[in-house]
Amino acid sequence: MKPKTIRPLGLYLHIPFCKSKCAYCDFYSLPHSEEKMDEYVERLTAHLLETAPMAAGHTVDTLYFGGGTPSYLGYERIAQLLQAVKKNYRLDRHAEITMEANPDSLFDWKALRALRRMGLNRISLGVQSSDDEMLRRLGRIHTWKQVCDAVEAVRRAKIPDLSVDLIYGLPEQTMEQWKKTLQDVLQLQPQHISCYGLKLEDGTPLWQQRDTLILPDDDLQADMYLYTVDFLAQNGYEQYEISNFARPGHASRHNMKYWTLSEYAGFGPGAHSDFGNVRYAYVRDLELYLKGRLILSESETMTEQEREREYLMLSLRTAQGICVREFENRFRQRFDVLEKLLLTYARHGLACRTEVGWRLTPQGFLVSNQIITALTDALVEEKQRRMAKAAAGDYRIV
Repeated sequence: MKPKTIRPLGLYLHIPFCKSKCAYCDFYSLPHSEEKMDEYVERLTAHLLETAPMAAGHTVDTLYFGGGTPSYLGYERIAQLLQAVKKNYRLDRHAEITMEANPDSLFDWKALRALRRMGLNRISLGVQSSDDEMLRRLGRIHTWKQVCDAVEAVRRAKIPDLSVDLIYGLPEQTMEQWKKTLQDVLQLQPQHISCYGLKLEDGTPLWQQRDTLILPDDDLQADMYLYTVDFLAQNGYEQYEISNFARPGHASRHNMKYWTLSEYAGFGPGAHSDFGNVRYAYVRDLELYLKGRLILSESETMTEQEREREYLMLSLRTAQGICVREFENRFRQRFDVLEKLLLTYARHGLACRTEVGWRLTPQGFLVSNQIITALTDALVEEKQRRMAKAAAGDYRIV
């Protein structure tokens, strides 16, 4: 009898607690209390146990504590959740285990060392800027000194991977200020850097202030982005996704699951999943979740056509890009209609060939939404043309 294939699976544990809400953030998070956090960890542990039988044919190769601010849970609660995963799931011995943290709430180095011994091997630190005044405007409650202290704790605990999150295009931010943040962060020698352009999300404090904010214009934001790509490349960081850069061998394995249509299961209010060919998410309601009511805000069994569009959209976010053979074999679709468009984009410096297919250039990443829309529209039009030909009795082109 042929043995069953054991498939990889990522787990995402959403921790919806923060000390305060940042002015730009629209992730689901709430003020924390010790009682609520204890109750939440118990419910999250129960949810992990309930879902475990559905993951019996999988090996968990990535585990991600996101938020919110997972570090506010404290060492003992994180350890309890990590132990629940180890007990109920087949956890790969080389799994990537990440915890997001804010510099002001990260555990001391001894607690970090204890978690490292349990398997934690990656910290994602929310830094955003090295300018204390800029941090204050964003509603961040840490300082640059606290960033440096947190990094020292990570290094002393010998956690092998450190990732740093940054935001550019901040209110009144100049190119010089952004360059200084990048230079300051490089002194910390993280293995991974994420650089996101500021987006004003509906309902956030910054959105409410949008008419009074002085923001870098589109040209300056684009210049900041292109400078970032070049500067980080010169300093040994490879761009592997639109907003993500890593030293060789240190790309986020968990995040790559999102961009390669790999399976992941989310836990907690607001968490998303792509598991068993179903995309689903839980409602953003802590009280309902604590009562054990796993109500979905969305649930959709993915069709082949939807996966095809996803493949295009997500692949073109990465530096690897589209593999022509994989696309044609997976979706039984000829690539030539896309090739024509990509050749046009290449002439404008927005796309380029790879050894196996096509990818966007950094200039192309800046207009990726428009390019992806044009490509997906071209696929739809080609399918409609073939169906019309087939209906007319010409089967040669189908």
